[in-house]
Amino acid sequence: MNALAAFGCSLWLLTTPPSDTLRVLFWNLENFFDHKNDSLSTSDGEFSSRGARHWTQKRFQAKCNAVAKGILWAGSQNGGLPDVIGLAEVENASVLKRLIRTTTLRKLDYRVVHFDSPDPRGIDVALLYRHSRLFPVSAKPCHLYGRDSAIMATRDILLARFRSVQGQEVAFLVNHHPSKYGGVQESEPRRRVAVERLRFLADSLQTLGISDLVAMGDFNDTPANPVYQLLEPTLKNLATPLYQKGLGTIKYDGAWELIDLFFVSGALKTSEMRIQYIPFLMTKDSGHAGKKPLRTYSGPRYLGGVSDHCPIWLEIYPE
Repeated sequence: MNALAAFGCSLWLLTTPPSDTLRVLFWNLENFFDHKNDSLSTSDGEFSSRGARHWTQKRFQAKCNAVAKGILWAGSQNGGLPDVIGLAEVENASVLKRLIRTTTLRKLDYRVVHFDSPDPRGIDVALLYRHSRLFPVSAKPCHLYGRDSAIMATRDILLARFRSVQGQEVAFLVNHHPSKYGGVQESEPRRRVAVERLRFLADSLQTLGISDLVAMGDFNDTPANPVYQLLEPTLKNLATPLYQKGLGTIKYDGAWELIDLFFVSGALKTSEMRIQYIPFLMTKDSGHAGKKPLRTYSGPRYLGGVSDHCPIWLEIYPE
């Protein structure tokens, strides 16, 4: 299906009777900043009209439009629009409101869940949901704590609980774990802290009687890392079969890596995890075989894409 045909499907998606299935998408939007330099974060000045990236209002709106088209395309390929969209690398709630109010998504009913995190780059995780399909129960940011019990300067885990129109309660945990910047040995303990925190939150939710859990995000590591055994048996990794096939969500030095993952509680009925290779947001990998995600920038050069990550998809079936 070409891009124009996919966008034409949006009207069909709007008029299709809702099913009991909940559809979930996660996407790292790579530096989704507005064009204003209005904070003290290390990246905000760079991504502004007068910054090194020359990040203008026009370029910001083009990215919003491309993200919206990507979401519609994913919905057209999977039988319906996502009811929940987990996001990483967003600057603030304002960019998300711009996304859902000034693009093709404005015809829909998405609402924003966002909290500022202590990340020095000024990037956070966030969540969009369709309020005709889900009723919010609660939402909060969950800090990560170092061995000295101090709050870590990184992204929080976003915990949001919803009740579907059928009465099923599901808790979503949106993650963006510390990167490998500085080397694996130095950064590995930080990611372990994030995994331990996720396990603690999952166990706490189940103690409260909330058994249906979905953890999603950019975990900055592949399913091969033994650290994910800490999540078992509370959460199971849905990405392992894709990893074993050599599939990935990000391409580095010609090789696909799978670092965007879904974990779900054992009793939850779901589809298999799927990677969304959006045709109009892929580009030729000039240095290697095949294609790769089309980024917004390559170094200082503006490309007009969205991210170096491909989104991932999951369906939750009724109990």
